[in-house]
Amino acid sequence: MSDSFGNPIPQFGTAEYATKLGASNVCEFCQQPLSGAYYRVNAARACPGCAERMRSEIDRDKHAAYVRALTYGIGAAVVGLIGYALIAILLQGWVISYMSIGVGWLVGTAMMKGSNGVGGRRYQIAAILLTYAAVSMAAVPIGINFADERKQQREQRQAQQQRIEDEQRQLEQESGRQSSLPPPAPRPTVSLGTWLGRLALLGLASPFLELQSSPGWAAMGLLILFFGMRIAWRIAAGRPFGVYGPFASAPPS
Repeated sequence: MSDSFGNPIPQFGTAEYATKLGASNVCEFCQQPLSGAYYRVNAARACPGCAERMRSEIDRDKHAAYVRALTYGIGAAVVGLIGYALIAILLQGWVISYMSIGVGWLVGTAMMKGSNGVGGRRYQIAAILLTYAAVSMAAVPIGINFADERKQQREQRQAQQQRIEDEQRQLEQESGRQSSLPPPAPRPTVSLGTWLGRLALLGLASPFLELQSSPGWAAMGLLILFFGMRIAWRIAAGRPFGVYGPFASAPPS
């Protein structure tokens, strides 16, 4: 724990305990001697001034801590999405569902890093949503990467079909008959916003859409994704914080 209060959230897990004689009679945050009443911040002894300042600073910092946690969590989700997609592409489409657990751990840990250990229900909800979004949206770059091969095959089939239809129209024109083939339909134009929206919806629904093609693997992937979200939920609960006291007299040496 730093001796100053520049950081709005005290990091209780790193408090430095004095080792000299009489260390049990000093505040473990400001290192000032304890006389009379004292408090406990979790398991650490604190003077009344430090205890009151921690209470007020944590109350003021709740919104800022949540914003920082969201920022760190979104960044971790993007990193998890990219890593998930890259590994799947390098493995030529074989997706290791256990990576969902790593994404959940990464998101939860990053959020707690951003909030300096402050957690709670809204942190947990944000953590599981970010974990699900990162894992599900990884299907988008994976699908785009492997869509090139399918696109080439589709274009070859369309070109072959178009060539057959053109030859048939030419034969019918030479024989003086009216063409029985309908004119080629124009391709519908889709705006960029609509295309991106459809892509996002497909990505978010991808864990459930895979149930149609491979129910067994998809169900296992959903189960592992649930465990990854549960890990993010547990980490985002944060470290418990409590100020107890005052106690009547200073603790004995």
